[in-house]
Amino acid sequence: MFRLFFSFVFFAVVLLHPLSTFASHTSDPTVSLLQNRISKNFSKKFCKAIQNGLSKDEAMTSAIVKTENIVSFLYNPQKKWIEKDDLASQISIKVINECGWSFGLIGKEGINYFKSYFVEIYDKTTPDKKLSN
Repeated sequence: MFRLFFSFVFFAVVLLHPLSTFASHTSDPTVSLLQNRISKNFSKKFCKAIQNGLSKDEAMTSAIVKTENIVSFLYNPQKKWIEKDDLASQISIKVINECGWSFGLIGKEGINYFKSYFVEIYDKTTPDKKLSN
């Protein structure tokens, strides 16, 4: 009987006084769609450059510059809410799944390595620009 009473009081308190939370802009579906478009564009450019015989460094720089040029002309107010770390993670997953095997990267280790490599080259290639902002 005590359990039933305690459960009733607990659920009443939870339902009458829910916790306050703040919505994140990155949970906005339009932000996710934009991030997906950017990562898909990058991975397509990177993998194509690898298939055309460019080195990993050349392919990375080329894909970053080409994707940055497209994003900088893109008028979408949602791009300011894309987090660089989230975008780098999504790009890494797409690249490794699409063509990582062609340059020796597979699985979670490959994704982690490519992510850190992407961020390093991105920061060197575009120090004043922000792919996601």
